[in-house]
Amino acid sequence: MNPENPDINPKLLKPYDPKDTESRIYKMWEESGFFNPDICIQKGITKPDAESYCIIMPPPNANGRLHAGHALDTTLKDIVARYHRMQGRKVLMVPGSDHAGFETQGVYEKELQKQGRSRFGMSNDELYKEIYDFVMDKKQYMEADWKKLGVSCDWSRNTFTLDESVVSRVQDTFIKMFNENMIYRGSRIVHWNPKYKTSLSDIETEFIEQKDKFYYFKYGPFVIGTARPETKFADKYVVVNPNDERYAEFTHGQKIDIEWINGPITATVIKDEASDPEIGTGAMTITPWHSQVDFDLAQKYNLEIEQIIDWDGKLLPIAGEFAGMKIAEAREKIVEKLKEKGLVEKIDENYVHSVRICERTGVTIEPQVKPQWFVKMQPLTEMVLKALDKKEFNILSEPHEKIFRHWMNNPVDWNISRQIVWGIQIPAWFKTNTDGTQEYKASKESPGDEWVKDTDTFDTWFSSGQWPLMTLGYPDGVDMQYYPTDLMETGTELIFKWIPRMLMFGKYLTGIVPFKDIYLHGMVLDKNGKKMSKSKGNVISPVDVADEYGIDALRMALIVGTPIASDTALSLEKINAYKKFANKIWNITRFVKQNTFQYEYTKDTIYTTNEINLLNEQKIIFKEITKDIEEYRFHLAAEKIYDYAWHSFADKIIEESKIIFNQGTNEEKISCARFLNESVLNIIRVLHPFMPFITEEIWQIINEKDTLPLIVSPWVI
Repeated sequence: MNPENPDINPKLLKPYDPKDTESRIYKMWEESGFFNPDICIQKGITKPDAESYCIIMPPPNANGRLHAGHALDTTLKDIVARYHRMQGRKVLMVPGSDHAGFETQGVYEKELQKQGRSRFGMSNDELYKEIYDFVMDKKQYMEADWKKLGVSCDWSRNTFTLDESVVSRVQDTFIKMFNENMIYRGSRIVHWNPKYKTSLSDIETEFIEQKDKFYYFKYGPFVIGTARPETKFADKYVVVNPNDERYAEFTHGQKIDIEWINGPITATVIKDEASDPEIGTGAMTITPWHSQVDFDLAQKYNLEIEQIIDWDGKLLPIAGEFAGMKIAEAREKIVEKLKEKGLVEKIDENYVHSVRICERTGVTIEPQVKPQWFVKMQPLTEMVLKALDKKEFNILSEPHEKIFRHWMNNPVDWNISRQIVWGIQIPAWFKTNTDGTQEYKASKESPGDEWVKDTDTFDTWFSSGQWPLMTLGYPDGVDMQYYPTDLMETGTELIFKWIPRMLMFGKYLTGIVPFKDIYLHGMVLDKNGKKMSKSKGNVISPVDVADEYGIDALRMALIVGTPIASDTALSLEKINAYKKFANKIWNITRFVKQNTFQYEYTKDTIYTTNEINLLNEQKIIFKEITKDIEEYRFHLAAEKIYDYAWHSFADKIIEESKIIFNQGTNEEKISCARFLNESVLNIIRVLHPFMPFITEEIWQIINEKDTLPLIVSPWVI
């Protein structure tokens, strides 16, 4: 290096300031165009025939700011993208955002409640327009957060799941699947949210442990147990196990007159193994409209079914004097009436059981029978499992592969209908014939005057499940140089939600799985290993910490100590530790420039034996780091570059160089200057995927004649 001006760049003489640096550096990257692989080729940075590397960013919900989990997700992807870009590959990282269907509408309905308004007083078009404006406003902030985190994605390919082209292609998929008998209309038990008045799929609900009373009622000669007396008005069937000797005297189909809640009824005995003799009394009545098990029994024996609870969660006229009451209000009153009739055997006050709730709103789910659109899952899951067996894709966490296989081997047909405004409308039409039967057609346009358009929208997973295809041009021509994508990196909780749907759609629509490797990350927890939540006051916002600590420090804090599929504890103390590391890298660079600028050297300058040994050790470490990144051991790669830069280079090599500059010969000083300068360049190259801002800033300062930014400079090996 022969600097024309030996003076040190004044920037380097000041303390490193991430607040002053990061936005400026990101703007430079954007303006360079190097996030776009096509521009890299046009500018001669990347060879046209170079190997491609593609990663699709999971579309975060376009209804709020990014949180710490998003920061981990984004950092992992960006590490991979930056590494492969420096390896000379055509790197495409595709950004986007998800309209998030029911979740977003729920968020906006809370906004309406704050204003004293309700969606039920609005037309569908009015509500849709208001939600759209709300989402577009939130979406711009979310994308600004992404840029703040340093994500090197191709913004020219930014996609939104409600883009007109995406909507059209998602509807085409529905039409194709309907015509190929992969989608059907059926009246089945669905998970109904009575507050938001929409059905949900299995994966949009979860179970919580809840303490309730458990009631034992006299039902003629039987004693039956239930936690839900409000559903029992239409119970006309009592089920016992055919092998239960306690009920040997009863025959299948036998009629029995009994006294019940609102008077005498005739009950029918059903003998079926669905009744477990080991549970309770071994006898149970069934409520087919409000229980999946009971519904299946009703289907099996062609039994009558009747709705007890309406779509608002209130009792219907069949409940007699309790009609119109909410469940919580009616329950104890029903029990009191049964007590008066002498039909209460006993009450267990401490019954703990699992209750299904809406994952997003916490509302208790009411099973209801409702005609909906369902996807036949078994043919799709079988297709994907065969692909997994053939190693067409890899799940990089063995425990999660087992979870995936279990879920895929036990498929339940997928309810894709949502009774909400916000989302992609299902392209279906209904016509009622003169004999009362109903016809269905899948079409974007009306089949005729007698046809009525379906007002339901798709489950958001139906569109986001096609995300890799939609972002890469399906069906007009999938960009096959990037499909299948190389890596799907996402959260562990999506192993049975989003990942299976992408695999099913990709395989079904193209015959090719959409990605080769699946990397799963865990949750970001607080420093005590607790889940972050606003109510606990332990949330760390990635954007809020940026100005004080720097995004580079946050990225390192998220990665170090975080193996694949593991949760990570994040604290301000940990982030601050990596802020100190960033300062260390800055100070190392300043020391080297201040102590070497006066020594002229060339590529032919001969290293000392010690320096050759140190370079060999450096190469070994950097090869290990390279292999760790290639094999997705990001936490180990980050730890190794940290350890080498601080403990080997700063603590030992820098200290030893001080002796050389004080006591060594001129040749030794020149050799040492070359070694230190080239080592700094190597360190910041290897560190760049993890800490992109400070490394790019240093590169710009010490490589004033180099026209290429670090983001597209060659990797060390």
